Amino acid sequence: MRVVGTAGPDGVRVAALAADGATVRDVAALEEFWADPAAFLAAPATGPARSVGEVELVPPVLPGARVICIGLNYLKHVAEGSFSDEPLPEHPTLFARWTASLTVDGADVPVPADEDGLDWEGEVVAWVGETLVDATPEEALAAVVGYSTFNDITARRAQKLTSQWILGKNADRSGPLGPMVPAAKVGDLREGLRVQTRVNGQLVQDGCTDQMVYEVGDTLSLISRTLTLRPGDLLATGTPSGVGYARTPPWLLQPGDVVEVEVDRLGVLTTRVVGSEARLTAATRTQETATLG
Repeated sequence: MRVVGTAGPDGVRVAALAADGATVRDVAALEEFWADPAAFLAAPATGPARSVGEVELVPPVLPGARVICIGLNYLKHVAEGSFSDEPLPEHPTLFARWTASLTVDGADVPVPADEDGLDWEGEVVAWVGETLVDATPEEALAAVVGYSTFNDITARRAQKLTSQWILGKNADRSGPLGPMVPAAKVGDLREGLRVQTRVNGQLVQDGCTDQMVYEVGDTLSLISRTLTLRPGDLLATGTPSGVGYARTPPWLLQPGDVVEVEVDRLGVLTTRVVGSEARLTAATRTQETATLG
């Protein structure tokens, strides 16, 4: 089962995406699914098959979910950036995304007005499936219910305005998220899943999850000692080397570019970059919909 979200008049529902990506079958309401995700993943989806073209795909993310991200989690990525002369921290650098920044495979991502372009960061997201409070690393890893391909697309100018990264990591629709694949189908990231990013067909990142400095279980355990993690929370695990801003000259995504992130066992996530005017169009459409409602 590959899990996606579908939007409808009654809210977001969770659905199972067919292997060929052509159809979905309804599973449960979003809140119902995250009340017991392991049980739903263990059972076959029995809803009628519907063409993907007939539904609006959205991330199967609870509105109140926390999206916690690890920065600088691959040594070669640390070495290529502005933190290369600093010692490796004992604890991971964590930052947050709002759920509103997330989108899905095939979505258009606009370049913000003040940016020269956007940067790619292909990686893996881990989905929490159980409540975690003061969990051990082993307990935290066992609570991961699934994984997704992710592109932590970044507005570098906004990111570097201050020491806090949140603005540059929350541009509109800048968090494309692939379908969730059950953890049992994926295995342990420490065994090594290849993570590749391509821009217009050119390979720009080629890493492996066994190169992570801060492992998923350790990081979730650390977080759980301060804040309670709940089913539906997400952990973005960081990107390997090869990002655009660190190149000479820097290479940033422009309208018309197509980015693909491919992760073993998780599939390919495709994103098209568009101009900033798409933000205004989307905002106007949202306002019109709210007015009609």
